[in-house]
Amino acid sequence: MTTTAVSTPVPRSGLANALGRRQLYKYPNTLPRLGYLSIVVLTTIMLYYLYYVEGAVTPLLLPYYHMSFQYFLYLLVVSNAIGAFSAFVGGLSDKIGRANLTIYGTLVVALIQLLAIPHIHDKFWFAASYCVIGFVEGVILVSTPALMRDFSPQMGRGVAMGFWALGPTMGALCASLVATHTLSHLAPWQDQFIISGLVCMGVVVIAFFFLRELSPRLRDQLMVSERERALVEARAKGIDVQKATRHPIRSMMKIDLVASSIAISVFLLFYYASVSVLTIYWVVTFNRTTPQANGINVWLAASLSIGLVVAGALSDWARVRKPFMLVGAICTMVMMGFLIVQTGHPHTGYYSNVLVIVLLALSIALAYAPWMANYTEQVESHNPALTASGLAVWGWILRITVALSFLVLPHVITTSTVLVDNQTAGATLQTIEAAVPYAPAPSAPKCSPGQTPAQVITNLQATKEVGPQTLAKLLVGCNSTHDLNKALSAAGGLTNPQVQGLLAYSPLATAIQNGQPVSQAEIQAKVGVHSQNLASLLVAEQKLVPAQKASPNEWKRWWTVCLLGELVFAILVFFMRGRWSPRAARRDLAEHDRIVTEELAKLAREPAPVG
Repeated sequence: MTTTAVSTPVPRSGLANALGRRQLYKYPNTLPRLGYLSIVVLTTIMLYYLYYVEGAVTPLLLPYYHMSFQYFLYLLVVSNAIGAFSAFVGGLSDKIGRANLTIYGTLVVALIQLLAIPHIHDKFWFAASYCVIGFVEGVILVSTPALMRDFSPQMGRGVAMGFWALGPTMGALCASLVATHTLSHLAPWQDQFIISGLVCMGVVVIAFFFLRELSPRLRDQLMVSERERALVEARAKGIDVQKATRHPIRSMMKIDLVASSIAISVFLLFYYASVSVLTIYWVVTFNRTTPQANGINVWLAASLSIGLVVAGALSDWARVRKPFMLVGAICTMVMMGFLIVQTGHPHTGYYSNVLVIVLLALSIALAYAPWMANYTEQVESHNPALTASGLAVWGWILRITVALSFLVLPHVITTSTVLVDNQTAGATLQTIEAAVPYAPAPSAPKCSPGQTPAQVITNLQATKEVGPQTLAKLLVGCNSTHDLNKALSAAGGLTNPQVQGLLAYSPLATAIQNGQPVSQAEIQAKVGVHSQNLASLLVAEQKLVPAQKASPNEWKRWWTVCLLGELVFAILVFFMRGRWSPRAARRDLAEHDRIVTEELAKLAREPAPVG
């Protein structure tokens, strides 16, 4: 850090500074400082809530826009690539300030979410809107953690960064929680975008009137504890800001910062998937409904959110980061192993999925919050005046990694497009399959001795398709009379084409499920002449059965890639800066306190300036 004898600027005050530059010329006391930190966290949560809404409604959004799963993944590639380079715009906040970038960027995406996306009916314009949101997200990915760093000394940095990391996790939690509780009675998926846009506009208003940032002369210094506030303000009077922020990106391209950024980027491969395609994973692998899938995602995001704050606090208390990062990486790999095992068992129970995902989330949190604190401390060790530029290096590498992961993903998971595009047919086929054990078999023309469960009949009636509804009438008749002839009469009799179609449907469906060849001509000749609805279901089943069989192994391969990323992170932890021993870290802190005490005493002895 270079200091020169420069004149102290006259602080600007009043409404123009409050709503324009928004700068503080004295380090704030604890209460207002916590207030500014809270606004930053709240704004970050809202931005990611907007960004992750699409992930909560993907199974509904893709069919609406006639968008293939591959197209959707390529959209994520483009959006994240744009965000990677806009991260460098966030790095400019070292020179132009952080608060306005954050406020006005959030305003732009709130307006797009509220006024544009709900009225878009073309996948190209949806993609364009989503890319604009991705651009702003890249900027705020850098400006908001820079604000958190400015208002948090190193001794509280772990908690501060744990709270900042609540932005992505609580954003995902909001998206999943709102979708879980509103999708069932708010039919249009566009309502999810309207809700998030309205809430975000409220947060923008709060930030516009109350968010502030430190002046460059205050923020461009390293501050270990809040005790150094007076010393920081004194030093600020002699800092050459222009010289301290010269060549920002070039001076932050350090090997330790780049390696650390790569490490966390590959570690978070599972997290990228969780906020974008995990809903589809639960739907196509375990046959969950969209609300059920979002319910599991709620558990994931809630556990991450709690774990991040706790892990950050523990690393502050222990005064070390690296042991938490290593233990978290090992635990994450173990839980990824359990998730891979579950993927091969599609009949796994809902709460078994929840248990694994909760433990996986807590493991990720144990590593991530201490890493965030450690990274900002590494940046400060090079030049605290270029914190945002150092974070821009991380943001760029992170977004490039995300883009590359989504570029590779469709070549690993090839079946999801078929499963998503035929989701409605798949649900109907499952409903019919659940009724098969209770339906009269052609080989034994009589009603089943047992009662068909009411839920099975209700599900058939809810399909609103003629074939399944006819089967429901047949099963209702068997339940009430246990006489097949009377049940057939209640369903319309053998002259009803749907009844004839059902009789021909069953053996062909069984053959397709067993992998036996069934031609299109055979489907039309035996079933289509009676019911085109049932024939269409058989055609869809020919696509779905092989895709359903291949899908688990494809997801296993991707989760294995994520596990390897976690292994890379665990290895690179050994090459990051920082202490392993809490005792050694406390010795460092004691030495730093001694130096601060001497400087404060020297400052107290200096005569007050005249005039």
